[in-house]
Amino acid sequence: MQKILLSLHGYHSSPGSLKARQMYSYLAEYFPEISFVCPQLPCLPMRMWESIESVFEQYKGAEIAVMGSSLGGYLAEKASEQYGVKVVLINPAVFPYRLLQQYAGMQTHPYTQQSYQIDENYLLQLKKLAIKELSEPQKCWVLLQKNDEVLNYREALDKFQGCKITCEEGGDHSFVGFERFLPDIIKFLF
Repeated sequence: MQKILLSLHGYHSSPGSLKARQMYSYLAEYFPEISFVCPQLPCLPMRMWESIESVFEQYKGAEIAVMGSSLGGYLAEKASEQYGVKVVLINPAVFPYRLLQQYAGMQTHPYTQQSYQIDENYLLQLKKLAIKELSEPQKCWVLLQKNDEVLNYREALDKFQGCKITCEEGGDHSFVGFERFLPDIIKFLF
């Protein structure tokens, strides 16, 4: 059976993010049988979700696992619930629709140069993707660092009780030293 690792980047990030590059290199060297799929997510939440659905559609019948960082973690949580797949969430956004309120107005994505607006509709689309509680928490591993300057790690600690959680002192939103976890992430997901 084909194995796919779907990687979901964070808000205003890209498939060229450090974590994605590290995972891609690691798989190429040690697990070439696992295909790494990391799409550039569109700017609008419902389009992001459609992009994720299309990956699941494209690889129907494959063993798919998901790794998501920040907003990508929020989306990965939804994928776990909808498709029953294993996920690793790295400093995941728990309430992105609250967080992104402060950026209301016109935005330009730094990597795609696409312009879009954060307004009530945008935040509502995000909120519609929320999962109240994972029905299979054993399929989820959450990696947190307490010095995350963007998100309050306590929200994730609270939300993901019952999941495997690694919570480290220090670090930041990018999750410093992510490469240390690559072997264990693959072991957990596959």
